[in-house]
Amino acid sequence: MSLNSENAVTLDAMDRNILRELQRDATQSLERLAKRVGSSKTAIWNRIHRLERDGVIVKRAAILDPERLGLTETFFIAIRTNQHNAEWLKSFTQIVRTLPEITEAHRLAGETDYLLKVQVGSTREFDVFYKTLVARIDLYNVTSNLSMEVLKSDMGLPV
Repeated sequence: MSLNSENAVTLDAMDRNILRELQRDATQSLERLAKRVGSSKTAIWNRIHRLERDGVIVKRAAILDPERLGLTETFFIAIRTNQHNAEWLKSFTQIVRTLPEITEAHRLAGETDYLLKVQVGSTREFDVFYKTLVARIDLYNVTSNLSMEVLKSDMGLPV
């Protein structure tokens, strides 16, 4: 089935099964994966290699528990800017990429220009982070919100 995006790759049912399994547990052996999706190890290896080559599988990584690492506070920062030029965007992007507390950054359509997800150990740490951010780049309007509870957190995509 082909997706709407011009960069999308055509995936069949076997590809989707493999991707679902890898999202669930990327550490499982080829043998176990082949058994779970009903194919041979060689066929699975070839498909995974193709999915990596085609950029469908970007990387395999460990998902860490922020609470166990002491990163107990998640803030969302909504940013509006009055500078919509390439130079400002380049500077902002470079700053965002250098601040490890920012775990996600999105450019948006609508009233808010950017949304940042920030994970820190305390509100005091957030205050230090916030002061660092606003000192490094001119922002028109910044609103911060503390997440009170995570209702869903899933890195898996619906394939």
